[in-house]
Amino acid sequence: MSITGGCQCGAVRYELARAPRRASICHCRMCQRATGSYFAPLANVESSDFKLLEGTLAIHRSSPLAERGFCRDCGSPLTFHYTDLADISVTIGSLDAPDAVVPDKQFGAESTTAHWHLLHTLPASTTEDDMPVEWRERMKAERR
Repeated sequence: MSITGGCQCGAVRYELARAPRRASICHCRMCQRATGSYFAPLANVESSDFKLLEGTLAIHRSSPLAERGFCRDCGSPLTFHYTDLADISVTIGSLDAPDAVVPDKQFGAESTTAHWHLLHTLPASTTEDDMPVEWRERMKAERR
């Protein structure tokens, strides 16, 4: 069984030889800034189970303890790695099937945004619901 993922532009592709051991979301300020989001969803595997299939990760040393891998072309955040540990985390959103990995823990609770608990109450729509018809047609044409 392999699990695959990659960046938005397709320049970087990876494979996990095994399912992640654990998955979490981290609310710490570094993860918020690194992802540009309220939290970072991460799935952890042994480094030996992570293999690049295409491209090269650009690495940013985000603290004295950790580094983050991303696509140099499109900027997609892809990995998080404590340099003293023999494992690596991939961003759950970069997986080809992100629903297959369910977080079971939250970290960095001290930085959870004040309105985090309200997000599920916001009105929801699909991407195409709020998109002009001509944009939908352009998106469909580019997917071919």
